[in-house]
Amino acid sequence: MVTLYHAPRSRSSRFIWLLEELGAPYEIVQVDIKRRTGVGARDPRNPHPDGKVPALVHGGQLVTESAAIALYLTDLFPEKRIGPLPGDARRGEYLTWLAYYAGVMEPVLFDREKNGEEAEKVDRRVLQALDPGPYLLGDRFSAADILVASLLQFARNLLPQAVALDEFVARVTARPALARAQAKDG
Repeated sequence: MVTLYHAPRSRSSRFIWLLEELGAPYEIVQVDIKRRTGVGARDPRNPHPDGKVPALVHGGQLVTESAAIALYLTDLFPEKRIGPLPGDARRGEYLTWLAYYAGVMEPVLFDREKNGEEAEKVDRRVLQALDPGPYLLGDRFSAADILVASLLQFARNLLPQAVALDEFVARVTARPALARAQAKDG
């Protein structure tokens, strides 16, 4: 059983979505976190070393950080084909998107004013990936789409106005697994 330590309307929400896409057996442990607004506090039940979410526990292993959790889950449930496996021609591209999202895209875009030129590079890279579409890996939906779409759900203004982005968000957020996840988000 997979246990997701979750705080509603946070970065952990995307993993309820991913778990629903995977059809995985899981439980949610809702925890409190300190929010940017100053409300909330560290929850002693949360195993994340920094008191943040998401945190995932499976088979006695703790996995934190969005890219690592996405990779862990898609490798754990390979039959669902939500992440290319080793040997798949798209594996490198998939791993690149997970790392790029966490290491470049999110940090650069959340401080867009300071990172003007770098933010424009992110804009171009995402738009180029979606040009052949319909997903970041072409015709194959993956956990990388969930990471990017979840960012755009909460902060669409971080990327430029573009039909391709709006269509991507509409397509990905229309998935039935997201509706199920939102009902469980708390």
